Amino acid sequence: QVNLVESGGGLVQPGGSLRLSCSASGFIINNYIMRWFRQVPGKERELVATITNTGEGTDYPDSVKGRFTVSRDNAKNTVYLQMNSLKPDDTATYYCTVFRFGMRYWGKGTLVTVSS
Repeated sequence: QVNLVESGGGLVQPGGSLRLSCSASGFIINNYIMRWFRQVPGKERELVATITNTGEGTDYPDSVKGRFTVSRDNAKNTVYLQMNSLKPDDTATYYCTVFRFGMRYWGKGTLVTVSS
């Protein structure tokens, strides 16, 4: 059974940093592109980071480029999202996701609040 568990969220001041983790079980992440999304209540989920199966390729929208870094440790079956220079607009619930055998799987998310 595929399971994704995000952690590392919390309250941080503007300009601060957080590192989110996504621990996967029930499958091996080595073969899959992994992504991070975020969502604010009442709005659609927004893609914030993509990483290829080898970790050699990453992609970000302009809204987070230069501030967020996605990485993966295939040996630990875990994906990370390092978030720096956080802004109040980054406040959201962050989800990791994988598309596997025709289905998209999501974790339950971790809440990030950026506020002074």
